Amino acid sequence: VNNKIASVQGSIGNVITIAPAGFGGGQGGGNPLTTDQLSFISTTPHVTGVVETLTDRLQPTTDTNLQSSIDAGALGKRAGNFQQRQFSGSTTGRTNSTTPPTNFTIPISVTGTNDPTGAIASSDKITITSGAAFADNSTDNVALVGKDLATKNNLTVGSTFTAYSKTITVVGIYDTGNTFSNSNLTMPLATLQTLSSQAGDVTTAVVGVDSINNTSATVAAIQAKLTSDVADVTSSQDSSNSALAPLENIKNTSLYSLIGALIAGSIVILMTLVMIVRERRREIGIMKAIGSSDTAITVQFMSESLVLTLLGSALGIVLGAIFSNPVLKVLTSSATSTTTAATTATGGPGGAFGGGARQFVSSLGVNSQSIKNLSAVVDWHIILYGLGAAVAIAIIGSALPATIIAKIRPVEAMRGE
Repeated sequence: VNNKIASVQGSIGNVITIAPAGFGGGQGGGNPLTTDQLSFISTTPHVTGVVETLTDRLQPTTDTNLQSSIDAGALGKRAGNFQQRQFSGSTTGRTNSTTPPTNFTIPISVTGTNDPTGAIASSDKITITSGAAFADNSTDNVALVGKDLATKNNLTVGSTFTAYSKTITVVGIYDTGNTFSNSNLTMPLATLQTLSSQAGDVTTAVVGVDSINNTSATVAAIQAKLTSDVADVTSSQDSSNSALAPLENIKNTSLYSLIGALIAGSIVILMTLVMIVRERRREIGIMKAIGSSDTAITVQFMSESLVLTLLGSALGIVLGAIFSNPVLKVLTSSATSTTTAATTATGGPGGAFGGGARQFVSSLGVNSQSIKNLSAVVDWHIILYGLGAAVAIAIIGSALPATIIAKIRPVEAMRGE
């Protein structure tokens, strides 16, 4: 369980999201961050990597020759109506009309990133179906294209399209299993900054930390340089701690059960051996009468107790191997139910940014799967530790009473019988 906790701590809850103050997922306001402002983060203790992204939108027929692969539908048309009222200066109140503005189409989202595969995978599972991702530091006019967008525009690897009045080459097609993400473009960060006239600008940065235990300290270090009026710095550490609670519960329950079993087993073995020795006082007296030494008598009882203990330990190992996983299944079922109830009670995970919410949902799913994947292993170290404890108890439990009784005179042992 300790190994599983360490594994989970290194993979969830150790992500920090940085966005311009007042900006969230393409909405809100504020001023973009810059690459220079974020340059200190990579050298901050416990930081394992920084992924910078810049988001933009391409309006079909105006900014690009691509056609959007998403149908506007009722939701898109309502958004279009809102934009029409906004730009026309209309003061008409909100209505349920779904009549779109003239030639309204859903914009194509573009993400510029210095980590193409990681940027996409932060929100959805990615599979590059053809081609390959561009280099992290690429400045070429290239793009990864979502599967649906590629199909809509008959694009393949090597095809070209126009965006920002430039010719862009398709280097890869990806599939995320998500309709929205499959309708987007991903380009090198430096390329999008140049083409969109946003040199050096960044709208989101995702910071990886080596462990959830160091997330708070890293957040504080970043906030010390990026104040609240400049950037919103958030993490999912608290929520991830809650997600780790089931593993901690299993660990504690296992530890306390082990201690309880050790104490109970010690008492049972010790009392059993004491009773065996006491019931054989007459035998001890006879052995001393025919010349057996105290040491020989003590060694005989120790040998007998060791044989009995080893036989009992062998049976215990077999039973432990058989019943350990069923018992663990009961513990994990209880822990998983507790986590689900806690998540439901708090209204589920969420955050200021859509990507952050999806990321935590993914983390929770990984953790839940980790709990389900727990299995008890008959580790030789554990077996050796258990045998060592049992043998030590057997030796002490038999040697002490045997030594005491062996010191009495034969006649006293016979009379006592």
